[in-house]
Amino acid sequence: MTVTWTDFRRARRRSRQAWLLLAAACLAGLGFLTWFFTAGQFSVAEPQIPGPSEAPVLARGWMNPVDAVQAVPHASAAAVLDTLAVRGRAAKDNYDRSAFGQAWLDVDGNGCDTRNDILRRDLEAATFVDGAPCQVAGGTFREPYTGHGVTFRRGPETSTAVQIDHVVALGDAWQKGAQRLTAQQREHLANDPLNLIAVDGAANQDKGAGDAATWLPPNKAFRCHYVARQISVKAAYRLWVAAAEKEAMKRILASCPGQQTIVAR
Repeated sequence: MTVTWTDFRRARRRSRQAWLLLAAACLAGLGFLTWFFTAGQFSVAEPQIPGPSEAPVLARGWMNPVDAVQAVPHASAAAVLDTLAVRGRAAKDNYDRSAFGQAWLDVDGNGCDTRNDILRRDLEAATFVDGAPCQVAGGTFREPYTGHGVTFRRGPETSTAVQIDHVVALGDAWQKGAQRLTAQQREHLANDPLNLIAVDGAANQDKGAGDAATWLPPNKAFRCHYVARQISVKAAYRLWVAAAEKEAMKRILASCPGQQTIVAR
């Protein structure tokens, strides 16, 4: 068979293409090995730990339940949601934090202010200033809103990294029925452990006074508990929900139809 110059050039071109493909494959393999033996193996071997799916209410032995307007029904969160009135927001121009009393009162009468009660309840291995159980000095926990591990250290530059969030924001409560409560009932709402969770400071600032229609925890594993807790607080203090808020709550609860209300226990 006679090999022409054209056949020779075609064969050489194919050979060059084959070598280029082989070189590209080698580079890709080298890149994968570099990634795997630096960061990749840890991504494969150590998947992200999911954030918590619930948060405590009471710590028996040193925390006492706070009297609400009425008891939270033991029922599905979705069923209790349907019992809440649906109305628009009332005016907020007359809202003042002082309407809910002085911040962090000792409403449950255990001798410690509410902020330190919640820190002690939520932090793991909490430490105390000079051994005093009413002044939490530090601790760690897996924060429920983001799912990240967070360390709390008491101090003017560090304390704000962990904040105590009102699950039903006081500004939201004011616009949805709290104006009709007595001064004492509002104090209880602001200091009820059912309505309080230690959380990441930045996440709490991002939430602001938002309801479920405008803000939900980035940690999706916590959303069913979070919405059920909001429903429970609103039921306990006879607060209402806005239409968009109710629809957002129903969407979340559709993914967890067995979710129950949250009660102090």
